[in-house]
Amino acid sequence: MSRNTKDNIIKAIIYFSAFLCVGVLVWLITFVVLKGLPHLSLGFLTQDYNPDNTGGIFPMIVTTLYLIATSILIATPIGIFSAIYLTEYAKQGKLVSVIRFATESLSGIPSIIYGLFGMLFFVTTLKMGFSIMAGAATVSIMILPTIIRTTEEAIKAVPRSYREGSLALGATKLRTLVRVVVPSALPGIITAILLSVGRVIGETAAIYLPVGTHYKLPQSVMSSGRTLSVHLYILAKEGISFEMAFATGTVLILTILVINFLTRFLEKKLSVGGR
Repeated sequence: MSRNTKDNIIKAIIYFSAFLCVGVLVWLITFVVLKGLPHLSLGFLTQDYNPDNTGGIFPMIVTTLYLIATSILIATPIGIFSAIYLTEYAKQGKLVSVIRFATESLSGIPSIIYGLFGMLFFVTTLKMGFSIMAGAATVSIMILPTIIRTTEEAIKAVPRSYREGSLALGATKLRTLVRVVVPSALPGIITAILLSVGRVIGETAAIYLPVGTHYKLPQSVMSSGRTLSVHLYILAKEGISFEMAFATGTVLILTILVINFLTRFLEKKLSVGGR
């Protein structure tokens, strides 16, 4: 077999793999959206859910928004400061190795284990009860690796000349970080946050146990609730209403697609604006 033939075969496999991935994504989205769109309406998005399987998903949307806001507020400062420490202050040694190992381990733990931990520690031990706050504390641990890693790469991508120029002008290291490094790495940091939002929206097992399944509108972050993903799981698992399940799935898919497009848009916009 000639070299050109081998190259063509490998190229064909590469193209086939790429189109297969895109095809699976398009098929999955099309299948769910086509079954869910006929059941979507303004009332479905704005009405309360009723025990007789009528109404809408407004309480689930509010619960999901509460969960996103609370978990991001908890995880973002910790993740960003950890990334700054690892890239700008930490010297390579045992401590850094332990931190990186812990970060990698967090990203590999199954989500159901997080849910079990959240229920036993935040709900039972800290007596938060089944609440959005308990779920947010649980999910914030899950999204830390995404924020830390992405922020690290964004900070490392800032040219060293920026730091040297700032320090040469008499700025302190902290001022250089705040005024030069972090603003330059902002597109990557925003990408990390938005990716984490997508992760929170799509989680089920880690939320199901500490938050609960209460279907009414939550009064505060200390109330129990039911997120969109948990609501979809319950509807599908118990066979309550596949029409509502597909409609809820459509809302989830469209939300995640919007977040992904927004991530790309902001990343490009901020990158161009920062130059």
